[in-house]
Amino acid sequence: MVSYIHDDDEIRPGMLIAPGGAYRYASPSEAHLPAMQFYRGGYNVFVLAYTVNYLNKPLKLQPLHDIARAVRIVRKNCKKYHIDPQKLAMCGFSAGGHLCASLCVHHKDIHDPDAAYDEVAVRPNAALLCYPVITSGEYANQESFRALLGENPDPEELEYMSLEKHVNGDVPPCFIWQTVTDASVPVENSYLFAGACKEAGVPYAHHVFSRGRHGMSVATEEWLERDFGQPYTLEQIRLLAEAVRAGKTSLPSEAAEEILREHELDGSKKEKWSAAEKEQIRNDMYEVTNWRELAKRWLARTLDLSTL
Repeated sequence: MVSYIHDDDEIRPGMLIAPGGAYRYASPSEAHLPAMQFYRGGYNVFVLAYTVNYLNKPLKLQPLHDIARAVRIVRKNCKKYHIDPQKLAMCGFSAGGHLCASLCVHHKDIHDPDAAYDEVAVRPNAALLCYPVITSGEYANQESFRALLGENPDPEELEYMSLEKHVNGDVPPCFIWQTVTDASVPVENSYLFAGACKEAGVPYAHHVFSRGRHGMSVATEEWLERDFGQPYTLEQIRLLAEAVRAGKTSLPSEAAEEILREHELDGSKKEKWSAAEKEQIRNDMYEVTNWRELAKRWLARTLDLSTL
């Protein structure tokens, strides 16, 4: 977990960020950039690189236990981090949105083996769900569920992780946003969760933008130019490549360079989009970038941040 803490003694709200990546990696595009947005907005911020599945070993509940422990660490050390433990929000992108929403609906199920942490409240005070994976049903992002549960998951596991089925009155307030044209996670995911929140009486906001691809993060020029800061969320991938190179996995040693290259950990930087594609994305960003201001105002009201 990487922290962005103001160098003063002011007690601030906290924000815990969970990047996306289909539970196979933690995307650097959804880490430093949103962290700095919230930091500049007055939050003390934490980015969680939760356990991911790159070698096709199902994760099951491990990421959920990771994020629950992160919430408890932050709350238990609230004086050290200068945060108000009653004003701790989460922000999850794509699979990270599924992870945050999982904690929102299943927080009563998650116990910590360390009694010192288990006694700390794990329910967040608010959640921002950005183009979230939600359902394991008709509109599922299958890649995320394969990484989480394996190729042939138990139906009960699939049902447990189909989060729209588990929303109840104890779910914290949620801010949900997505684009109509998301080709990776169907927009129905956000509608299903918003509908479940409405049915359960959970306070929520739901914003659907008319155009935009999946994974637009903060939708700024920095994001478009892929200026993501240090790729610290990819540390698990880097360590895996080292293990592959050393012959400690079932993969051939030459696969290490391919792994590093795929995630640009070899020093390279790919041109992801053509000039024409960038111009189209800029046009979409004009609308989508508004999610940040909408979320800021929603959080100010939800967390009663009268001074921000």
